[in-house]
Amino acid sequence: MGFHEFSSPYDWSRIAAYKRTAKAAFGGMIDLSVGSPVDPVPDSVRKALAVAANDPNAYGYPATAGTADLRAAIAEWFSATRNVDLQAIHADVVPTVGSKEGVALMASLLHFGEDDVVVQPKVSYPTYEIGTQLAGAQALKVDDVADVASWRNVPGVKAVWVNSPCNPTGEVYSAERMAGIVAAAREIGAVVLSDECYALMQWRGAVNGADDDPLQSTPCALRSDVCLGSAEGVLVLYSLSKQSNMAGYRTAFIAGDESLIASMSAYRKQIGQIIPGPVQAAMAAGLRDLESVKVQHARYRERLGVLVSALRAYGYCTDMPDGALYVWVRAKSGDCWTDMEQLAKIGIIASPGEFYGAPECLRFSATASDEAITSAAERLAR
Repeated sequence: MGFHEFSSPYDWSRIAAYKRTAKAAFGGMIDLSVGSPVDPVPDSVRKALAVAANDPNAYGYPATAGTADLRAAIAEWFSATRNVDLQAIHADVVPTVGSKEGVALMASLLHFGEDDVVVQPKVSYPTYEIGTQLAGAQALKVDDVADVASWRNVPGVKAVWVNSPCNPTGEVYSAERMAGIVAAAREIGAVVLSDECYALMQWRGAVNGADDDPLQSTPCALRSDVCLGSAEGVLVLYSLSKQSNMAGYRTAFIAGDESLIASMSAYRKQIGQIIPGPVQAAMAAGLRDLESVKVQHARYRERLGVLVSALRAYGYCTDMPDGALYVWVRAKSGDCWTDMEQLAKIGIIASPGEFYGAPECLRFSATASDEAITSAAERLAR
């Protein structure tokens, strides 16, 4: 039957008029809407890409499942940053062409259909719902997926989306809450889909006045104390877009239940969802270059701190997020679009909360340059 139709308020063309207003403001527009990285790609990544430019994996067809070196690098990264031993929990991996396609195709590759239900947070990344719609399945939005009573007894539940740290709110789930989701999902034969793309971007130390260590990351759904030593029924998604500024490289992966990964890999091979060979080499380098991750982590921590202080000065009630790269605030007017209009007059563009299921809120991204964040802070403080 092919893809089903979808509908979503997540349409960036809807902010075009606000951008025109912002561009006309004194000093021009400062775009804090889209979370697109602006910092350099690590030298290690660029060198690896160049070295691999004429490898057999470049002029020949690359492996869907990833090169042996890439697969080893993913396993090393899980061990070094997530306290996860993939082999011990019988987990497999498959690279994806960015994490967005992994999210959007997930319900389809899991063969969900019209009688199936996919649970997701009410306030969340819009592609969870779009991917469910594309498969022809039904989305069930709940306030908190860790409140398993809100979905455990609903007929037809086949999967549960978890996002920690959360885009857009920055919320981070504890290991105990994640373990509760995994246990409840297993009871009803549902799959846990854990989007952990911001896993190394946690700021609890910044809140407590201590230094943050990105290698002391947020709890992973594949950690032994969360999944009880087995990857069965659990899939984790991760991307190098934020940790290594590789959004344009389209480097991400899915890890978890080996039977589910095997099935998805077979379909991915047939539809050509394969990372180019040289990019696989670059991805392996990015996963291993943890010093560059620490540098990027420090940049984002500083920008978030500046942005939070400036938004407070402007009148928003907000604090440093627990994780991710955004400041999530309740609109001063009570309506995101009204606040968008006022902010555009001083040249600042945020993301309307309606995109994420909360029209009373706005999201400000810290993925702008230091100069842009400083300039935005000056305007907000006037």
